[in-house]
Amino acid sequence: MPEKAFRVVLQHIEAAVLDGRLTIGSTLPAERELAASLGVSRAAVREAIRALEAQGVLSTSVGAGAAGGTKVTPSQSAALTRMLRLHVALADFPVHEVVDLRVVLERLSVTLAVACITGAELAQLGDVLDAMEEPAISIEDFNELDTRFHVLVAEAARNRLVTDLTVAVRESLRLPILDASREMVDYPGFRGELLEHHREIYDAMVGRDSALAADLLESHIRRAYEILPTMRISRTVSPDGPTTESR
Repeated sequence: MPEKAFRVVLQHIEAAVLDGRLTIGSTLPAERELAASLGVSRAAVREAIRALEAQGVLSTSVGAGAAGGTKVTPSQSAALTRMLRLHVALADFPVHEVVDLRVVLERLSVTLAVACITGAELAQLGDVLDAMEEPAISIEDFNELDTRFHVLVAEAARNRLVTDLTVAVRESLRLPILDASREMVDYPGFRGELLEHHREIYDAMVGRDSALAADLLESHIRRAYEILPTMRISRTVSPDGPTTESR
């Protein structure tokens, strides 16, 4: 199948989404109809649809009438987060650039979160902190919970784009941070300092002090990268996660 035909279909669907002809819930024409209107094969249409399904733009279901067909999906957030996570993980960014991006995103997310976080969400954060403080916790479990804390703060921001960007960047760094933590001489001291930072951020959120929470979170991020051994934010990954790494 010529790549050109595949791209004709992609560009047609993308243009229809961008100019509003296709919106969330819209159903695409049948494969045969779309192929005929664009002068391409049905195989080209199918390949383009598969690509857009992988990106979280389209979803296809089998069925008669309105229940079946290919539709514009309302669930782009997971796909956007996944794509951003992969691109950040694959790129060889200098650490200071990643730190600066995290600071901007997480200052905003915690500021938004403080304004609207619920008691139940604060309780979730508290549970994560309690689990992080278990004396016998492994490096791997601590790292997972650390990521979870930052993700919960981002989700509490009630801004989907800010949340998606924050989560994508933080999760892309989970394994590089884990590897760097394993190389530390004084990991227990590092973990203790991180715990103190998280508790201070949490207390500021409980006290509804958004300015303090943002300042504490920025200090936490910058301090963590000062202590961690030098690491490259560069990995070869599969869609489900890192498989090999480059240092």
